Amino acid sequence: MPKSGGAAIAFPLSACQRAARLSVLFLLIIGAVAVWRWRAVLTPIAITAAIRSYPAAPLAFIAAHIAASLVFVPRTLLAVAAGLLFGAGWGIVWGALGSVAGAAAGFLLARYLGSGLARLQRATHATALLERVERGGWRAVALLRLIPIIPHSLANFGLGLTRLPLGAYAFGSLIGQLPLTIAYAELGAAGERLLIGSPGWIQPTLIGLAVLSLSLLSPAYLSRRSR
Repeated sequence: MPKSGGAAIAFPLSACQRAARLSVLFLLIIGAVAVWRWRAVLTPIAITAAIRSYPAAPLAFIAAHIAASLVFVPRTLLAVAAGLLFGAGWGIVWGALGSVAGAAAGFLLARYLGSGLARLQRATHATALLERVERGGWRAVALLRLIPIIPHSLANFGLGLTRLPLGAYAFGSLIGQLPLTIAYAELGAAGERLLIGSPGWIQPTLIGLAVLSLSLLSPAYLSRRSR
């Protein structure tokens, strides 16, 4: 009787877990479809206007960054919005924290949803790449983050299926995402000064363009060095 009772209890728990994962996956799909449907109105200015009305704007920005990272909103939009909201200095700080928080959220959510896919992903052609990333640790994550053509959300979910520790993943994401965060936050700050008619928009524009150029050229150089 105790064994049969234990088995009877275990099955509903497993069913509840499956239902919870399917519900979360369904919500993510709905969110991604909504983002695609209304992508034209998702601009840095619109994001800034929505967040500026909250009394705790930095916390609202980080929360928005986490949600955006889960539904495939481009990270660059949030980085520009950070510059518009907080200026160059604090925009870089809050933009970097938001990008790391969003990366960690997607990474952990992928592990929650895809824990049953560990064996399946090892049987695919991506096995060699995943193993190289796992061996490379945070350095491999940073290098992948420097490649601008890899979507932020896709990298979060994909690397969440590896055996990388969360700490190494978060640190690598911070290092790899920082150049583009600096570049776009500077450009956002320049845009904010330009909108209000301030003459100090030229310097952050030049800084943003310089950092953006270096961040676009660095992946090829670093990949050759790593090989």
